[in-house]
Amino acid sequence: MSKLASDSHSSTAAVQATNDDASASKLSCVNKGYMKDSYIHFFVRRPVKRSPIINRGYYARWAALRKLLLQFLKSERHGEDRNIKKQILSLGAGFDTTYFQLQEEGIAPHLYVELDFKEVTSKKAALIDSSQLKDKVGQAASISRERGEVLSDHYKLLPVDLREIQKLDNVIALAELDPCLPTFIIAECVLIYLDPDSSRAIIHPDDAFGEQMIRNLEKAVAWDMLQIYNNSIDTREKRRVERLELFDEFEEWHMMQEHYCVAYAINDAMGLFQYIGFSNDQHVLVPSPQLPQESEAC
Repeated sequence: MSKLASDSHSSTAAVQATNDDASASKLSCVNKGYMKDSYIHFFVRRPVKRSPIINRGYYARWAALRKLLLQFLKSERHGEDRNIKKQILSLGAGFDTTYFQLQEEGIAPHLYVELDFKEVTSKKAALIDSSQLKDKVGQAASISRERGEVLSDHYKLLPVDLREIQKLDNVIALAELDPCLPTFIIAECVLIYLDPDSSRAIIHPDDAFGEQMIRNLEKAVAWDMLQIYNNSIDTREKRRVERLELFDEFEEWHMMQEHYCVAYAINDAMGLFQYIGFSNDQHVLVPSPQLPQESEAC
């Protein structure tokens, strides 16, 4: 194996390892009561206890994405039917459980598609196949551990290296995403692990779609995580979270949260999404983990 190939393999393995770390951190948050997730434990082999600053950081990230997702899923044209079919495409989804959470709450989209390295999707397919999650994707679902695929009417898990643009296009076609339906595209802590040329090719390919994407991105909004935490989470919910653990790392917390951001851009040809985003008068309303739930960077 050449040094270049070896370096590429090592880099890929390191990126895949971040998935296990993220899943363990999410379970730590759940166990401490920051948020509810009935499914993350299926994907964590050895539970760990994270520090309060990590728990709070993962909670803030989860709350920010959830805000945008709920806005997208509940958006509608004024006076029209609420049952507009919608899609979610998650790039580098890892062991994320958002689909199962949304399904539990009765607000899952018409189609939810997850893409990641085959090494990751194979493990996820196996864990789904060997747990009660198998019923969640439907009795008629086709699950292949070898190919790293789960194919059902409303949920699809497919393997692809995002850097291979042609294969990415083919996999998106295989997922049967409808280009005419409103689609929420998630790239949560994914593009930062790619080289600049690869990330540019994903965000704005050199075609008519890419040119439109560039125009959209010129109107993009970006908030750092400190802004989101301070201004876009309901005051009562924030008070509840801040009582969960002793916390005195405020200087480090501010520095860390200002280091991360959420950026989003919207192409709203259907006139559905004028109320999506982070503004001072919109708040993340997150149900308490101790209570039944009422019915993420795009």
